[in-house]
Amino acid sequence: MSAPTVARPQVSEFEDRRSIPVPPEAGFTAEDLDRIPDLPPHTELIDGSLVLVSPHKTFHMFVLKLLERQMDDQIPAGLLTYRECTVVLGERQRPEPDLMLVDAEALTSMDDTWVAPDAVRLVVEVVSPQSEVRDHERKPQLYAGAGIPHFWLVEKEDAEGAVVYAYELDPVNGGYTMTGVHRKRMKADAPCELDIDLTRLPRTGHSG
Repeated sequence: MSAPTVARPQVSEFEDRRSIPVPPEAGFTAEDLDRIPDLPPHTELIDGSLVLVSPHKTFHMFVLKLLERQMDDQIPAGLLTYRECTVVLGERQRPEPDLMLVDAEALTSMDDTWVAPDAVRLVVEVVSPQSEVRDHERKPQLYAGAGIPHFWLVEKEDAEGAVVYAYELDPVNGGYTMTGVHRKRMKADAPCELDIDLTRLPRTGHSG
């Protein structure tokens, strides 16, 4: 008699990946984000739920490098560019904008993991396929509700170009109003004077 066939256990493609804790009934709080061990990088808290970020595409990386470098060369001494830092907007709201301009006096320690919204002058979100709805809808609502005065949304418009949609907080309706759409070059006078050359993104296959 032949030996019985033993079925191999089903292995999930996610089996070896780190587990994410189940949220409490009322959702996680902003403070929980610093206490939960082994969270993946760039985990955000939106409406009490953990939001995990997929690996970014090269467009996302190069846009942020372009903006950060040019901003660092132009912003006044009273401002700092922030990346990879969350902003606490409420008890259960702690998103991580792609880029921020923050009052320099808000930097109180090199161990800070978040910044308060009243110190933030500008938030920038570079749209990714997996974050499109959040970047277009929920995050602007949260940023505006917290009183952050300026918001930029950056999208990939064609094969390699970027377009920046600039918004300013309307104190009457409490939401953002579009102030401009920028391609190739972006000139802004708020939150400070900036002149951004959007054509300096790398081109694929360019050998220099």
